[in-house]
Amino acid sequence: MSTNKTSGNSLIIAAVAALVGFGAVYATMRPHDNAASPSDTAENAPKAPEAAKSDAKGNHMAAFVTKKTPEALPDITFTDGNGKELKLSDFKGRTVLLNLWATWCAPCREEMPALNRLQQELGSDSFEVVALSLDRQGLEASKKFLDDVKATALKPYVDATAKQGTVLKLVGMPTTILINKNGLEIGRLAGPAEWDSADAKNLIEAAMK
Repeated sequence: MSTNKTSGNSLIIAAVAALVGFGAVYATMRPHDNAASPSDTAENAPKAPEAAKSDAKGNHMAAFVTKKTPEALPDITFTDGNGKELKLSDFKGRTVLLNLWATWCAPCREEMPALNRLQQELGSDSFEVVALSLDRQGLEASKKFLDDVKATALKPYVDATAKQGTVLKLVGMPTTILINKNGLEIGRLAGPAEWDSADAKNLIEAAMK
């Protein structure tokens, strides 16, 4: 009898712990735009495991998953800071680090300064960090976010429908995709990363050759 009671108590404790854990994840991932309806947007995608900043050997790109052969990407559409519609193919001819983020995403805020420093150092006619906001709050909220984190080197790009993340098969945000000058995906990393690290720059500079 005592054994059954103890077992029952253990099950109750486990169930409560699971509910608390779920609540913590939901609080981290839910969008602040309460007006947005649930749909097939990146906002409602499962949370990606937070990327390890480095492995045991200190490699900051340990979580980067390289394609065996560079693959074509969907030609997604979005707008720039002036509201002009762009396509991913408009960047063909240069290497692109496509970072998918949103204003409500805490890990996105964590890594944005590193992306800004990367653009300051490597940004050119041959390379650009394209930080694409998948945020239903639109351009102004995305601009404010970049201003708040002092990401002055990054141009504002926005998909206010938040649907392009689904097209790109994201599992969560941030996700960053390295694209070669032919518009093909070299690989991607799910979760925040030190994009201004030597490992990241070596990866990008190799892609630019």
